[in-house]
Amino acid sequence: MDSNNFSDFLCEPLNGNSGFFFKKGTLLERGETPFQVYEVWDTPELGRLFRLDGYFMTSERDEFFYHENMIHPALISHPDPKTVLIIGGGDGGSADEVFKHPSVKRIVLVELDKVVVDLSRKYFESVHHGSLDDPRIEILIEDGLKYVREIGPREGEKFDLIVLDLTDPLGPAAELYSPRFMADCKALLNEGGMFVLHIGPPVYAPERVSGLMKNLISVFHIVAPYFVYIPLYGSLWGMACASDKRDPRQITKANVDEIIRDRSLSDLQYYNGATHEAGFALPEYLKKILSL
Repeated sequence: MDSNNFSDFLCEPLNGNSGFFFKKGTLLERGETPFQVYEVWDTPELGRLFRLDGYFMTSERDEFFYHENMIHPALISHPDPKTVLIIGGGDGGSADEVFKHPSVKRIVLVELDKVVVDLSRKYFESVHHGSLDDPRIEILIEDGLKYVREIGPREGEKFDLIVLDLTDPLGPAAELYSPRFMADCKALLNEGGMFVLHIGPPVYAPERVSGLMKNLISVFHIVAPYFVYIPLYGSLWGMACASDKRDPRQITKANVDEIIRDRSLSDLQYYNGATHEAGFALPEYLKKILSL
């Protein structure tokens, strides 16, 4: 790459010393909402690509690295998941993976910014595959904090899985990664329910990863961190599944593959029994970061 032609690339920092880039291609749409600046690009490497405030969110060609791993380790670990709450996730990718499980009857998706949902419907059908218009989904344009602390409890909602499919824990989003908010989410879980979120890049933001693990451990009896490489995020990326009853690390490769067959989970491009086990296999440097 010619250092004089950085204008041809979309760049994102991983920390103050490192970053990565993709060639721009064609700008399809850019704008500003009351909450954030958005861009949609058609790129040569990853197809259509979505950014918020200069950070990569999702792309057509690699979204399965993130969405399959965000959703399936938890839902595979639950014998009969029926209700799921997604905070964020306005691109519909997580909802699409949830709906692959035949027992799921209802998703509540709480997205702060309606424009995110509108852009996904317009540009990213290959990410959501129609899940945003499935009759089993209820989309609420609402603050996730307000839903979890006020609306959900008032309406007596309970969920088998709660997913935080959010931007990084910076600025206004930081409170949604706090122990208090995690505890508020836990109060909305059914017996044996599970809670999933991403915890960041351990190589480039180890303090964030370790801090979020401490928050989770202060709220849940079982916290199972796992790691996958996500091309769009330029790094190994951490996720965690938390619960008071269920531990996805106890499910074997053979169990996972059997459940995939029994539930007829279709169109999986990443997740299987081997990757399930591999994600939870932690090298020593990660154990040190996680204080395990």
